[in-house]
Amino acid sequence: MNNLPKTILDSVTGKFDIVIGIPSFNNRSTIAFVAEMASAGIHKYFPDSSCILVNADGDSEDLTTDAFLQSKTDFEKVAFIYEGIPGKGSAIHSILELSEEVSAKAIVLVDSDLRSIKPWWLERFVKPVFSETEYVTPFYTRDKYDGTITNQICYPLTTVLYGLKIRQPIGGDFAISSRLRKILLQKKWPPNAYRFGVDIWMTTIAINETSRVIQAALGAKIHDVKDPGKQLSAMFGEVVSTLFKLMEDYEEIWKQRSKIEECEIYGQIPDVKPESIVVDVYNLRRKFEKGLQENLQEIEYYLPKNIIEYIIKYKEDIKIDDELWVDLTYAFILAAHETREYEKIAKLMLPFYFGRIEYFVRNTRKISNERAEHMINEQIKYFLKKKETLVSRW
Repeated sequence: MNNLPKTILDSVTGKFDIVIGIPSFNNRSTIAFVAEMASAGIHKYFPDSSCILVNADGDSEDLTTDAFLQSKTDFEKVAFIYEGIPGKGSAIHSILELSEEVSAKAIVLVDSDLRSIKPWWLERFVKPVFSETEYVTPFYTRDKYDGTITNQICYPLTTVLYGLKIRQPIGGDFAISSRLRKILLQKKWPPNAYRFGVDIWMTTIAINETSRVIQAALGAKIHDVKDPGKQLSAMFGEVVSTLFKLMEDYEEIWKQRSKIEECEIYGQIPDVKPESIVVDVYNLRRKFEKGLQENLQEIEYYLPKNIIEYIIKYKEDIKIDDELWVDLTYAFILAAHETREYEKIAKLMLPFYFGRIEYFVRNTRKISNERAEHMINEQIKYFLKKKETLVSRW
């Protein structure tokens, strides 16, 4: 699928070493700052490189593209409304298409709602790609309740499946080599990779089809945070269904991986304190119980008998601890594999995600971010311990 409007190619001429891609949707208040910081970083650290800033917008209602084009930058800029399925992945696909046309050596993707981006971030994204790294993911310092889909499923599961410990596999901001760009554009993207599934799509492909993936130490990520119980339902389905599909694609790889390697972190990790986030645990509990009640009959068809018996027995007081969460995750993975109905199974898993976050929040309210991070990492042991069972039942 092509997402780049053909008319844009008429207005962009020449070749560029670096493409800075900024997907957006109603981000007028922040996008100019993002563009200006990115431009300043390229100007300072790569003065001999040519660069173009690209805003791929989802038809915003707040004049986001105007704010981008009016930003004070040192390089050429182009903004357009991408074509195809509405979603972040379509925006990124269009940026990759344009970067191919201008023969860019490095593509940097940054979220349009960032308020913490600094010029030096660009050095940490671009320099590794100019030195034969294929993919750079962000290594952020985040509040214990920021990135719940990452913390509870994408980070531990990607680590255990593919054997590389990448802390932010869906971190939103990445750098991509020209070789990886070619690989990505040659793939047939599943529908949800055109939406929020794009980050896990790119990261998983990079891990399995390139020779070098690293993390860039960027400090705190300050952006428009989302309450998991109020704003992340659609994102959960899009990310998790894509993750399910990728397990089919790389089955022969993840079934053989039994060891975990640390992923290199480029740059010194800044000593910063992230902004605190408040989560409505009562709403999470309500969403969990409501989803369970509405879908229990269907859920019973897919989950093992012992888990269903536990749910029925303790319905009013279910606590989704590490072990139960891993059992549930692997059970839904197997259901997705057996049925190939990835979106449907992800939707059935959603209430348990709410329940898992509620349990995590209640058990970490009084501890530090560092201690909570330790608990997040402890999950990996449970995922790894039970991976052999997943492989045998696949």
